[in-house]
Amino acid sequence: MPIKKKGDVVEGFRVMSEVGRGAASVIYLVQDQKTNQIWALKQVEKHTDKDQRFLDQAEQEAKVAKAVDHPGLRKIKKVIKKGSFLAVKELFLVMEFVDGISLEKHPPATFESAVEIFEQTADALAAMHEAGYIHADMKPNNIVITEGGGVKVIDLGQSCSHGTVKPRIQGTPDYIAPEQVHRRPITPKTDIYNFGATMYWVLTRQHVPTALAKGDSLVGSLDDNLIAKPKPTRELNPRVPAKLDELVMHCVEVDPDKRPHSMREVTDRLNLILGIVRAKGESSQHGAPRISDEPE
Repeated sequence: MPIKKKGDVVEGFRVMSEVGRGAASVIYLVQDQKTNQIWALKQVEKHTDKDQRFLDQAEQEAKVAKAVDHPGLRKIKKVIKKGSFLAVKELFLVMEFVDGISLEKHPPATFESAVEIFEQTADALAAMHEAGYIHADMKPNNIVITEGGGVKVIDLGQSCSHGTVKPRIQGTPDYIAPEQVHRRPITPKTDIYNFGATMYWVLTRQHVPTALAKGDSLVGSLDDNLIAKPKPTRELNPRVPAKLDELVMHCVEVDPDKRPHSMREVTDRLNLILGIVRAKGESSQHGAPRISDEPE
């Protein structure tokens, strides 16, 4: 894939800098030459037949972003395809530029800020579910926090319709749900597990045991009844509020039927927890309770 340099013009957009890379993609910060508006431009190229799935994922990402209008989901303005109608070789996504930092790189310091982020994320995911789509790769790196404290859920490349059975294992090892590993139907309960595993990491800095064998290869797997039950978050971090611990552990149940009924239920419970956490912070002489004593 040719690397674009600062000043290069790509499809009417002037490259300002490179901001990220994926397995078969590069994302650039660009400026529209006509309007001067700033965008993120994702470039995906097909070199072999195996790369077709990356083009398909990019198109799916654009389809879902167009179908779900929610402030917590990154918007995609348009798709630009290069090549013939039957043989697309290159694809560009003109995406909303999200100026922020991922939850993975900068986890929140207090429970209040953590629950605010969790609630906004869950609300965005609930909107996806209500439109018939599943994110299917929820993890801290796909939650971006803007300077004003807002949340943007990004990377919809693995998103799919409710009930999809994927032909190959897709997901991120430390957050993947058992049904993803065993290639069972993907449902809103899948996002609930991925999201629960994300909250678990934020609160404890440890990962839940998954159905993947050691090595994070996305090939070996364990039967559901052999998956180790994660320790309660309060056992790893006694500061975690009881109601928050209860919700997280409910989300990471191996059996989907034992997880919360919907992401909207998760959102509602987080809203109640946020009220409890805020009240505790207001009554404390030390301010908002911190997740740990580690410096920010």
